[in-house]
Amino acid sequence: MSEMQHSGELKRGLKNRHIQLIALGGAIGTGLFLGSAGVLKSAGPSMILGYAICGFIAFLIMRQLGEMIVEEPVAGSFSHFAHKYWGGFAGFLSGWNCWVLYILVGMSELTAVGKYIHYWWPDVPTWATAAVFFLVVNAINLANVKLFGEAEFWFAMIKVVAIVGMIVLGCWMLFSGSGGEQATVANLWAHGGFFPNGVSGLVMAMAFIMFSFGGLEMLGFTAAEADKPKQVIPKAINQVIYRILIFYVGALVVLLSLSPWDALLASINGAGDAYSGSPFVKIFALIGSDTAAHLLNFVVLTAALSVYNSGTYCNGRMLLGLAEQGDAPRALAKVDKRGVPVRSLLVSAAVTFLAVVVNYVVPQNALELLMSLVVAALVINWAMISYSHLKFRQQMDKDGVRTGFRALWYPMGNYLCLVFVLFILGVMLLIPGIQVSVYAIPVWLLVMWGCYRLKLSSKAQTDKVAGYEAG
Repeated sequence: MSEMQHSGELKRGLKNRHIQLIALGGAIGTGLFLGSAGVLKSAGPSMILGYAICGFIAFLIMRQLGEMIVEEPVAGSFSHFAHKYWGGFAGFLSGWNCWVLYILVGMSELTAVGKYIHYWWPDVPTWATAAVFFLVVNAINLANVKLFGEAEFWFAMIKVVAIVGMIVLGCWMLFSGSGGEQATVANLWAHGGFFPNGVSGLVMAMAFIMFSFGGLEMLGFTAAEADKPKQVIPKAINQVIYRILIFYVGALVVLLSLSPWDALLASINGAGDAYSGSPFVKIFALIGSDTAAHLLNFVVLTAALSVYNSGTYCNGRMLLGLAEQGDAPRALAKVDKRGVPVRSLLVSAAVTFLAVVVNYVVPQNALELLMSLVVAALVINWAMISYSHLKFRQQMDKDGVRTGFRALWYPMGNYLCLVFVLFILGVMLLIPGIQVSVYAIPVWLLVMWGCYRLKLSSKAQTDKVAGYEAG
């Protein structure tokens, strides 16, 4: 910790408006704007129900995380709680898994940016777009936390205004008749029913729906740099449920009412790639509103950059927290005088650069592969937050501490979340192409266990030498 104090420390430079928009920014990105294309193919209109279910589970987990971070607002978020209330390996695994999760999220968002640029310039290769925006976002994060907060505030503000505008425009088109004869609420059930591929179609889509909510827990990383965290964070978390209802469920109800879902799907698949473009953009192009389509394409582009911006911020803080705990090289605990963990950010950026390579080697399959790996890491993340919270509450109850921002339905809510993530893993095992990400989980856990044992033996050796020298 002494090294931290010599070089600088994190600044509480994030205001209430920054925290509110970061919470929102993490929740609205590629999963909704682009990932919904793959979900539509499997589930049809029943995807609306799927987003509502996953959103509710995400909210329960956010409340569990919120109870812990309001009680102890620290850098490193849930890795700190896993470490303190569950054990050394749990903290080690939680921290590194979270870091890998946001690396993969960053890679997915950079890939999506290339898809959106194709809407205007189809000949620009995805890897080139990824490379340009990789440099821009990392430059923002290397400046200072206030610049990050401002950038994220405006990125997220564009998304919010645009989605509200899209919902209003969509409703006007529906009820004024200007959307044409095909624009009717009956589209939600008239083309093969609400479950056109049966309930199994929705079940098979749940893994990709879950991808959309990976990012909500970013809020946990703002705790160490939030001004008045005990007031700001509960407010931001409680508003998540309304945002999910409006921005996910509300937007999808309007979107799928404007055109038959099968016609929308045919338009997306016309490019020979299930993720060739955003359904939100395609729908307005289909009904002849080109201006709205171009505007929305700009919005979904900024949405992807927003989530990558947030992920870059989180990765720097996660590595910093790991270094402070002794779970990452001590050199990464250095923070400069502006309050920026430069070394942690640069290491994270170097690994994220693989996105450019992946898009160069397998441009067609990059997004689906990255999305499935994100979900595998997210499953571990959510399970560890929920179980760490169980251990945290047991300790609080034992110590007679009544926390200020209590999670919903404890402990049944925790068990429900744990069962849900196991269900998602089961679904992923049934889907060819993404099964590999489930098989990768035990390998990843073994690698982490090996690294943890290595860390312990290295520490024991260092302590032994220090004791010998002192003697």
